[in-house]
Amino acid sequence: MLIGFIRSVLDRYFPYPKSLLDHKDPFTFLIAVMLSARCTDKKVNQITPLLFAKASNAKEMANLPLSVIKEIIHSCGLPAAKSKAILEASLIIHYKYKGMVPQTFEGLESLPGVGHKTASVLMVQAFNKPAFPVDTHIYRLARRWGLSGHKSIKKVEEDLKKLIPPESWHNVHLQMIEAGRSFCPSRGHIIEKCPICSVLAQEILPSGSKSPKARKKVSPRQKQSSPSQKVK
Repeated sequence: MLIGFIRSVLDRYFPYPKSLLDHKDPFTFLIAVMLSARCTDKKVNQITPLLFAKASNAKEMANLPLSVIKEIIHSCGLPAAKSKAILEASLIIHYKYKGMVPQTFEGLESLPGVGHKTASVLMVQAFNKPAFPVDTHIYRLARRWGLSGHKSIKKVEEDLKKLIPPESWHNVHLQMIEAGRSFCPSRGHIIEKCPICSVLAQEILPSGSKSPKARKKVSPRQKQSSPSQKVK
């Protein structure tokens, strides 16, 4: 089975996957994940020690001037939006949740700057609750490896959850991220260097194809004679 093969390769290359964002508790992890939007983990890990030296919990962060947060995180991209979201989320966590990061999707997604993906990351990595975050790497690989044919991130997430048991969501989503970074990137992807795509190519691709998904060419005459189909 396809998912069985993929998981065996992921287990072989990444047996002990873990988050690359430095943190010490759910609050610092939340801030790191919020900063990681359109920013590399490496850059986030360079910035967070400076930020957490001034404020490492919700109360301290809520009392930090917006200008100070913005100045510290300015090199991480979108500093105005991120600093505002960090400050507002910290205020809510401090006053509404008594300094504790909420452990439900509803609570997390109610925080400024926290969408479904960020909430999913917190749920599965910080609180060990079943969730399958779909970032750009996972979205790309799920479609490239034939695990989902949908374009919607929500549908891709649903497909992956059906294929993978909940107790494995934590490891597999981290393994897919590492695979996307290590040998199955978006740009400069070389099929032969990917232990998954190289095998899939031999199984399903015609000779000379450059994509892990083979697409049958249809002539204009065939298109005219084929019944129209709606794509949802």
